[in-house]
Amino acid sequence: MADRVTVIGWDGSPLTAAGSSALSAATLVAGAAHHLALPEIPPGAERVQLGSIDLAARRIAGHRGSAVVLADGDPGFFGVVRALRDPEHGLEVEVVPAVSAVAAAFARAGMPWEDAQIVVAHSRTLRRAVNVCRAHTKVAVLTSPGAGPAELALLLEGVHRTFVICEELGTDREKVSVLASDNAADHEWRDPNVVIVIGGIGTAVAPVSGWIAGRDPAYPPAERGWALPTAEYGIDLDEGESTWLRAAQLARIGARTGDLVWDIGSGSGALAAEAARFGAAVIAVDDEPGACASTAAAARRAGVQLQVVQGRAPHVLERLPEPDVVRIGGGGIDVVVAVADRRPERIVTHAANRDEAEAVGTALRDGGYAVECVLLQSVDLDTADWSERERSVVFLVSGQRPDTTA
Repeated sequence: MADRVTVIGWDGSPLTAAGSSALSAATLVAGAAHHLALPEIPPGAERVQLGSIDLAARRIAGHRGSAVVLADGDPGFFGVVRALRDPEHGLEVEVVPAVSAVAAAFARAGMPWEDAQIVVAHSRTLRRAVNVCRAHTKVAVLTSPGAGPAELALLLEGVHRTFVICEELGTDREKVSVLASDNAADHEWRDPNVVIVIGGIGTAVAPVSGWIAGRDPAYPPAERGWALPTAEYGIDLDEGESTWLRAAQLARIGARTGDLVWDIGSGSGALAAEAARFGAAVIAVDDEPGACASTAAAARRAGVQLQVVQGRAPHVLERLPEPDVVRIGGGGIDVVVAVADRRPERIVTHAANRDEAEAVGTALRDGGYAVECVLLQSVDLDTADWSERERSVVFLVSGQRPDTTA
């Protein structure tokens, strides 16, 4: 095993004294091609070009001498340190950090970033990275070839954001561009780059001081809890949006950061807004202009981002991006069938009676879903005299795609 392994971050500025000392004593140096061209590398050192981190780690583990790994930015932040420290390789490393690409990008933009979400986009995670951009007002995206600014812009179609694109940070070819997301797909962008994605409700106002990175949960102000009482929305909700049905639906939806949730028949927008409060991206669909306005108002009240699409399902669904979870608030069996054809992980809906529940369950089962149905009964009591005020009975129906975990 190498006697010493030092990981040195490089951000284009001269190496620190600690970095220079470690590099001058190196007998093996691993890095990208532009790292291995640095004049500070000892002429006699073995050079390993980083392609597969695992292969390089095995070379380092078998080397006798002092090994140095060069990496862009801060190697402990979405960098090589995690891979090198994997128990498979047994490497203990010393780290000489540099300014991370994210910190450099926000510095170039002159913006604070403790309230930003940070995601990595590559071919496997691009869709989920885009969903975070849909759901939040400030996101830094560490891109990769094939998952860059143009691809982000294409998948954000219909959601207007501002892109701050920082290309080749720390080099003499560094460039910062600010443009609307709609225009980013028309350009070719140089790698590596970082994209700061800004926009949405509430971006003109910032908290005076936060206390947790990513987003201060106390801002914007929101009622504690979820499945909030109907009074919180300022309008009357029908039986299909009752507090306890929403609670059960949200529990089955299981919305999380990186998900895209469709809420078809959004009505007041109560469920859509609450799903967004869990960090998911939400597209709310309704045919009624009044419902769309109510949904947008619910989002503003909750301080969350969501996209409202007016149109009649199932036809309007054809142009929407692929969902992870779908809640169907209305539309009939045709909508259930159309949603099942899009293969989301889970479909959640409700029925007013057993025959309707059976028809929905049959459509889901025919679509290849494992079906669950429960009868929910809630009784609202007046706590002044504990008398019954209102009783609600509804069937909760959900379908789980078999190739996903429950």
